[in-house]
Amino acid sequence: MKKICLVTDSTADLTPAQAKELKVKVQPLYVIFGEKMYRDGLEIDSDTFYTKLKASSVMPTTSQPSPGEFIDLYNQAFAEGCETIISLHISAALSGTCQSARQAAEELAGKDIRVVDSRSISVGMGVQVRAAAEAIAQGLPVEQVLQAIETCRQNHELLFTLDTLEYLAKGGRIGKAKSLLGSLLNIKPIIRVVDGAYVDAGKARSQKQALTQIAGLFAELSKGRRIKRLAIGVGAADEAGQALKAELKKAFGLEPSLSYVTPVIGVHTGPGTVGAAVEYYPS
Repeated sequence: MKKICLVTDSTADLTPAQAKELKVKVQPLYVIFGEKMYRDGLEIDSDTFYTKLKASSVMPTTSQPSPGEFIDLYNQAFAEGCETIISLHISAALSGTCQSARQAAEELAGKDIRVVDSRSISVGMGVQVRAAAEAIAQGLPVEQVLQAIETCRQNHELLFTLDTLEYLAKGGRIGKAKSLLGSLLNIKPIIRVVDGAYVDAGKARSQKQALTQIAGLFAELSKGRRIKRLAIGVGAADEAGQALKAELKKAFGLEPSLSYVTPVIGVHTGPGTVGAAVEYYPS
């Protein structure tokens, strides 16, 4: 059986311990404050990022990795004995990261590199990484690992709420949720990720109400389906994350994992972000 290695990027919101556990290599994206560029999760962490965001008069931006960086990472994996690489990344509708990975794969023609668009982000992407890692650990061949990713992608839901739409709008990533922009400024939008793009899923007057709505939406979406995994991601919203964790645990009887959204995601969502992914067993 060929040795399969898994690569993802920092927007999967895996903690270093989770990445080590899953044996996945993580390619960082970049956060840019003025002329200073930071490798996401390596040179800037979530706490440092939100402190800088609050103090900065300049709106930070983000950048995807270059094809050359992926080439270096892929060559490192091959040097370690990998024969096939599965490279799973943030939705191509939200970032050029997939395109950089594909260009790198083309440069390494003759090497077995499979680039996969997760059509998701954050913990929604993270559950797909975990599904792939589990399939690899079971010794499944590459096509079955790819099928495990696709099954997970088709059987997961991702919902999140923001303290403000300001960052998503300025970053140009608002997608089909732009209908929310005409609403009152003090609303808390609820956004669903569908086929890699953001879609308006509701609005609330407070964060507490938004969390209750998210739990209710998950309950509706989960009718007739068995839940396999729950994952929560937060950005400068620890209390809200714990509240959502308690609601989902009570509703579904499973212990959700919790991680902090990467600074790259925080650029576009801002502080006060909290969301969750639910992975289902295929029906």
